[in-house]
Amino acid sequence: MGERTFNVLFLCTGNSARSILAEVLLNEHGRGRFRAFSAGSFPKGEVHPMALRTLKKAGLPTEGLRSKSWDEFATEDAPELDFIFTVCDNAANETCPVWPGHPMTAHWGVEDPANAPEGEQKAAFQRAMFYLNNRISLFLALPLESIDEMTLGKRLQEIGKTKDAEPTLA
Repeated sequence: MGERTFNVLFLCTGNSARSILAEVLLNEHGRGRFRAFSAGSFPKGEVHPMALRTLKKAGLPTEGLRSKSWDEFATEDAPELDFIFTVCDNAANETCPVWPGHPMTAHWGVEDPANAPEGEQKAAFQRAMFYLNNRISLFLALPLESIDEMTLGKRLQEIGKTKDAEPTLA
């Protein structure tokens, strides 16, 4: 029998930038072991164009990405979630739906690159992707099959508090 696949949901308010980046990064780097999704409490209805450009520049897939409501993941036929990570402070403070199963949650706040002034957005999106990639790498290194729930919860919270080195932006 193969390894178990874990379902992960990244939440943000608008589901147009950070949560989308995180979804793609985890699906790419955790392929076979993780299935990532993203959603928002108040989805913008479209993926931010700079998020798509940033992903494409990094050679990552953008096909099928869409901004969607977290309500899609609170239904009976939704995938059962193992982990939920909020990537924006607003979503972390909102009252979330009741999720089927009992997913572990943590806050991995990253500054919203879409709020950067227009001339600084490219660098802001690259920085957000760098930070999310670091946190996802730490998450992927956790021994999920052998770690106890309390230790795992603590480690997930610590990942969200990771002070990232500044990326070198090209």
